[in-house]
Amino acid sequence: MDLEHFMRWCNAKKAVTEEFPFGENILVYKVMGKMFALTDVDQFASINLKVDPEQGILLQEEYAAVQPGYHMNKKHWITVVLDGSVPNRLLQQWIDNSYNLVVSGLTKKQQNALREA
Repeated sequence: MDLEHFMRWCNAKKAVTEEFPFGENILVYKVMGKMFALTDVDQFASINLKVDPEQGILLQEEYAAVQPGYHMNKKHWITVVLDGSVPNRLLQQWIDNSYNLVVSGLTKKQQNALREA
């Protein structure tokens, strides 16, 4: 996956915003103000994604490219090193799962607003 593909995949989701809250090179994707993905746009060597804690452990055991979230809560985030060992379809699925996990944690009011957006 290259940076453009990553950006298109994240932006295709409903009510997503792109922000740079951690400096000019750290691109953060949010839904309803909550982060679900981030990466360094200068290097694009890895992406951070939100995960269910149990799923995060399983992914780290199965894939050498999946590590505890760099500079994130290691229980709820993973860092996926983009070394080519994880197929694009899996990366897309993990991005989708991250987005859906964040959406499921929104308040009912926010979820309703998202459906209407």
